[in-house]
Amino acid sequence: MSALAIRRAGRREWVGLAVIALPCLLYAMDLTVLNLAVPQLSADLQPTSSQLLWIVDIYGFLAAGSLVTMGTLGDRVGRRKLLLIGAAAFGPPRCWRRSRPPPRC
Repeated sequence: MSALAIRRAGRREWVGLAVIALPCLLYAMDLTVLNLAVPQLSADLQPTSSQLLWIVDIYGFLAAGSLVTMGTLGDRVGRRKLLLIGAAAFGPPRCWRRSRPPPRC
């Protein structure tokens, strides 16, 4: 047996995993909703194929660009503090919008 003992994950590790996995789940849900809305967007906006590609892909481009920017900012400010600031800025408006009735067309 090696000198390092194998340690099982405790409650703190599982909570940390859940905190990191939640934004990934929200991102996947947002992309799913966007892809389901493509037929309605196409009917309403009547974009060209290249415009429709931009509509679908811009969310991923912005997310990837934000990862680089937030990684640098996290190194300067602190990862935990930046995660809490992001959750406080992103979470309440999202929950508020989900509680509102859908817009009328």
